[in-house]
Amino acid sequence: MTNKKLQHFYIAQEQSIYLLSHKDATKLKQWVDLCQQQLKQLGFEDVALLGKGAYGFVFSGIKRKGSSADQLPVVFKFSRINLPQHVQDRLAEEAEIQGQLSHPQIPEVIDYQKIKRQSILQMTRAPGIDLEQLSLQVGPLAPELVVSIALQLADILLYLRQANNHRQLKPIVHGDIKPSNLVYDKSTGKVQLIDWGSSVSAQLDCDKQSTSTNVMDLMSSDLQHSNARLGDVYFIGPEQLNGGLSSPRFDEQGLAATLYALASGQSCRYGVKVIPPNALGLPKLLAQVLTGMLSDDEKLRAQAGDYFFNNLTYLKQVVLADKPTKINAIAQIPVWVKPQGEQIDTVVYGSRKSFLREQTGHDSLSNIDDAQLDKYYKNYLMGMGDNEKAFIAALSRLGNFPVVGGIAIRWAKEGVYIDSNLTLFDEALKTAFTSAVNNIIYLAQGIFRVGMFKSCLFNARNTLHVERIKENQPFVADETQVIQFEVSDVPDVDDITRLHSYFEDGKDPDEYLHLPDELMSVLAELNLIHHTGCIIFEVLPKHLKIHSYLMLLNHEKEAEFTDCLAKVLTLLPTIDGVGISGFMKLPYKDTRFFEHISSMPDKFYPKNPKL
Repeated sequence: MTNKKLQHFYIAQEQSIYLLSHKDATKLKQWVDLCQQQLKQLGFEDVALLGKGAYGFVFSGIKRKGSSADQLPVVFKFSRINLPQHVQDRLAEEAEIQGQLSHPQIPEVIDYQKIKRQSILQMTRAPGIDLEQLSLQVGPLAPELVVSIALQLADILLYLRQANNHRQLKPIVHGDIKPSNLVYDKSTGKVQLIDWGSSVSAQLDCDKQSTSTNVMDLMSSDLQHSNARLGDVYFIGPEQLNGGLSSPRFDEQGLAATLYALASGQSCRYGVKVIPPNALGLPKLLAQVLTGMLSDDEKLRAQAGDYFFNNLTYLKQVVLADKPTKINAIAQIPVWVKPQGEQIDTVVYGSRKSFLREQTGHDSLSNIDDAQLDKYYKNYLMGMGDNEKAFIAALSRLGNFPVVGGIAIRWAKEGVYIDSNLTLFDEALKTAFTSAVNNIIYLAQGIFRVGMFKSCLFNARNTLHVERIKENQPFVADETQVIQFEVSDVPDVDDITRLHSYFEDGKDPDEYLHLPDELMSVLAELNLIHHTGCIIFEVLPKHLKIHSYLMLLNHEKEAEFTDCLAKVLTLLPTIDGVGISGFMKLPYKDTRFFEHISSMPDKFYPKNPKL
């Protein structure tokens, strides 16, 4: 690679490209294209963007060694060059640690280099699909597969714990074990542990003893400060989250959280109180160990972790069915399925988060400077209890499906009232999606407070963008721009007693864009026409976005509906200030009631599934 080549790479933001301004979206496409061109010039084929995270982004490619049969799938990891230099330097540390590991289920480092400010790590590619993606395709994984993953992860972690396997003669901590960092090869049943960006040499062993091997080391090493990276706050354990000294216990926690998430079809560890491991149909031994490992009691967590590793023989001997158990999800609320027409990039917009927070005061994490923390936690989950965090994470998970619609949840003393309209555009994902929606219901039942939460799901590809050069200029829509809407297959006659309104839930305390009266009166007109969907105004200093999903149900009012939406665009110049204001309308009221629950009942794998 010459200096002239890979030198200007970083990907701007984590959002869907369809939510970026025109300038940022163009930049993003150019960077991706540039990366792909440069990698192709270096002799790599089938180059593709594989994924991106808080610290960098990853491309895959194939290097042919001679004949077409002799090819090596590889991965390139680039650091984001808009991050501080000390954060970018982590890629060198990642290469150093991963480069010394030799295990069949850990990708091998091929090369690390730095070209000007851009760090690039090249390694072998783990074959298969990451387990988060598999979970989104099929829903909760079969217990037989969860047991297999547990045993394989245990083997990898035992290898990392053996100090004499490693150059520093200390255990290695991966620090970020989660479903998306495990790649599963269906043809062999094997998993590989990828993404070593949070890995460090352990400061303490499992018994909290220093891993330093001599007196001088002990005297010089700083045991007041953790060398640990944060990892993904949806999966790491309390010690790592609170800045404890690094230890193999961190990966034990990642293992437990990952197995729990995969078995329950969630994207985080926080739901354990309402949806406990004992309710997931797992073998009793594994379910009870996970319950202990995910406990609030640090001592119990450690005892359960020790029990897990000391009793792997018993777990290997658990009698399992020859074929994976099929998990059927019975929908708790209606889910509509339609064939997919256009491509859908779902975005989940949720308001009224503030009432889910237990405190607004100081949080021990507020001073930590970490890209992962900013991305996932600070602006999002801080101050919430575990059940509330799990609920928000469960809602966010819906954004991984091609779905539009909305859900309104109202908590009262006697239970939970839910109105919804969710349409999925892929029949093959129905089981996984139904399970994801059911988890939202169960977690909502486990939240004991009074309040309201609304969430709209829209297609980012339909977002309208209006930009201005200076902040004191008005926003003016282009003459060609229109707010799109669909017309339902079958007209729905108004039943005035059951109609849902944009305004009936009152003003949202979390939406801080005040819309002018003229615009509000047009929205009031729109509200009188029978339709379903949402319209959200998001105003940034130089960029206005109108997110919407609208379906007209009263076919006779199509001209009137079109006229109202055109009026909305002509009134954009009257909008002043920055912020978000959103409105959601369900097709009609069909409220479902659910009683509160503390926890779901036990359900274990049968003792002899072959009977």
